Amino acid sequence: MNNIKNFTFNQQKNYKIAVVIPCYKVAKHILTVIKQLDQSISMIYIIDDQCPEHSGKIVLEKFADNPKIKVIFHPKNQGVGGAILTGYKAAFEDQIDIIIKIDGDGQMDSNLIPSFILPIIQNKADYTKGNRFFYLESLYKMPKLRIFGNAILSLMSKLSTGYWNCFDPTNGYTAIRGNIIPYLPFNKISKRYFFESDMLFRLNIIRAVVIDIPMDSKYEDETSQLKIKKIIPEFILKHSINFIKRIFYNYYLRDVSIASIELPLGIILFIFGISFGLIHWKESIVSHHLSSSGTVMLAALSILTSLQFILSFLSIDINSTPKYVLQRQSDIKLNHFKDKS
Repeated sequence: MNNIKNFTFNQQKNYKIAVVIPCYKVAKHILTVIKQLDQSISMIYIIDDQCPEHSGKIVLEKFADNPKIKVIFHPKNQGVGGAILTGYKAAFEDQIDIIIKIDGDGQMDSNLIPSFILPIIQNKADYTKGNRFFYLESLYKMPKLRIFGNAILSLMSKLSTGYWNCFDPTNGYTAIRGNIIPYLPFNKISKRYFFESDMLFRLNIIRAVVIDIPMDSKYEDETSQLKIKKIIPEFILKHSINFIKRIFYNYYLRDVSIASIELPLGIILFIFGISFGLIHWKESIVSHHLSSSGTVMLAALSILTSLQFILSFLSIDINSTPKYVLQRQSDIKLNHFKDKS
């Protein structure tokens, strides 16, 4: 870790690195979080999202003379996603090269920042995110319900975002290459709890490379605002919508391939096989006569063939995960960016 840290911050003479910290009910921890950040960080953006504890004012009072710290106040609460997007806009206007987002509650280790920015500096990624599931030992610290909920959300996220190489989609420890910010549709990205998952979907649409960064889970006295039981129904709906959009964009609007045929054909055959089999199964129960072998074979063959088509599509989709970093212009006109916000 020390080698990574030394190498990365030695490279920072060529990069402007910023940290965005959304603030909502974090007055107890925010000053400590700021003090723990490395001195080589170029800017720190504190986004007070109508915090009832006035976290932004606390930061202003303590760091009033620090030019690296910029506090932005939201006139009304926009959610964690809205706060992050505000930070992204401010960082872009200041021509920041890499933007890290951490929480203000002290659960994210700032010593991991070099690990998050290194793949971006080395042009191996456009966006990095934490993965608390990589180290099995750290799972013992995580509540069992959270493990189960995140496993379900991760599977749904793989389908909806197309990033089959990523896990732990709700992890908010992230870093992004600054020059791809203008290509994100700020007015469409979900502003609240679905932000991290929706962000991955939007990144796939612009074909950005995303990789996971292993990290330990950390739980102390902070109360999570994310209630798995409440958000799963909402997340299922939103993931389903994003899945349909992604498939349409990537396999029908932008390009047409064998995968464009395999998926609908597989779905049609599966529905036919299940429906045909159930109808004749019901008829055999009512009439007390066994269905013919041909009827059974037709239903079974349709289902098996459909599964082959769907699995083939998934194989193509997995291999289509973005692998090459975006070569975007770093001198995008600010007006172009504002049109998308």
